[in-house]
Amino acid sequence: MGRALVLNATELPLAVVPARRAVVLVLKEKAEVVQSNGAIFHSERIALEAPSVVRLRHFVHVPFRAHAPLTRRAVFARDGWECQYCGSAAENLDHVLPRSRGGLHVWENVVAACRRCNAKKMDRTPQEAGFHLHRQPFAPSDGFRLTLGQVEPGWEPYLI
Repeated sequence: MGRALVLNATELPLAVVPARRAVVLVLKEKAEVVQSNGAIFHSERIALEAPSVVRLRHFVHVPFRAHAPLTRRAVFARDGWECQYCGSAAENLDHVLPRSRGGLHVWENVVAACRRCNAKKMDRTPQEAGFHLHRQPFAPSDGFRLTLGQVEPGWEPYLI
């Protein structure tokens, strides 16, 4: 089906929605198609190209977020979907300093890990478990890009 990038009237990215939702925005004249992905939506009377990027017709005020929200998908995206201990495919989140030992659930203490490393580390620090981090965890500055998951090729010019 596909997804569509929604731009504010000022052409700043707001969100990513399913392509069907983008079509509804266009049909209700709340948005206009900026770029299409080539697929076509058919109804009884209309054939409409599926939008890949839409721009809202009216400006929408979005509250400023000082930092990126800490989500599972965002941590995996920040860490490249790789275990930060062994480099294999990540499946779990791991607290570098375990929460049972006073570790907080913050960007600087959460990394992506594979099941094997997460189970082996258990309730210990990486040093106690004989692990070392490939990369020190950090709080990302661009939270919107992390929430996108995989970026469609046509979206790149609109993402800051």
